[in-house]
Amino acid sequence: MPTAVIIEDSPAAEEQLRLQLRTHCPEVEILAAADTVVQGAKTLRQLRPDLLFLDIELPDGTGFDVLDLLDGWSGSIIFTTGLNDQAIRAFRYAAVDYLLKPIDAELLQKAVARAVQLLGHQHKQQAVLREVRQPSSQPPQRLALHAQDKIQLVEIKDILRLEAESNYTTFHLNGQKPILVGKTLKSFVEILEEHDFLRVHQSHLVNPAYISDFIKTDGGYLQLKNGDKIPVSVRRRNLVMEYISGLG
Repeated sequence: MPTAVIIEDSPAAEEQLRLQLRTHCPEVEILAAADTVVQGAKTLRQLRPDLLFLDIELPDGTGFDVLDLLDGWSGSIIFTTGLNDQAIRAFRYAAVDYLLKPIDAELLQKAVARAVQLLGHQHKQQAVLREVRQPSSQPPQRLALHAQDKIQLVEIKDILRLEAESNYTTFHLNGQKPILVGKTLKSFVEILEEHDFLRVHQSHLVNPAYISDFIKTDGGYLQLKNGDKIPVSVRRRNLVMEYISGLG
């Protein structure tokens, strides 16, 4: 039975989450709750739960501050938050589950199942979260990916392309085996467009650093430096041609 701690400054939100967990995730044992950064960090050190439901906005800081005070805890985090664009951007880079308030029961169940499956791998996600939070004019250079029953960290510069396969996405990497991730391509477009990746087709996102040529025949496709041929959709053809012309 996985154990959990809730860090939430709203009594109503805490009680609602407790009720949803009892109803939809009865296997989770709630050990305690806290409503501040200091109290939350102390509780986590003492109880060492498997799961942490962590609010972003707390009276004496943020949920990220709680993580900064921890040492050696390897449980799984599920963030609970309102609409906080900067925080959500960080979650996407780190492959951390987050639940927008009011919390949807089905999404809660899925997040708990993933968190339990990935117990012991959380340190990789926390490393990316720290990187994303550092003040910098440059976007983060690493991405955490849920791959089967583990988390893999990849250097964004090593990503050749992404290919959609229904509700899954395959990451094709330079000199490494492909990684299949249980998320849609759309989940990564906004992040990787910060790194100038091109959406050239409904099913393909490409790192322009690996583009060799744009072939106009056969409907138009990109030739990558490793020999891969990537189709370009009709509606994106002019955009791709303009981009390729600009490289010259």
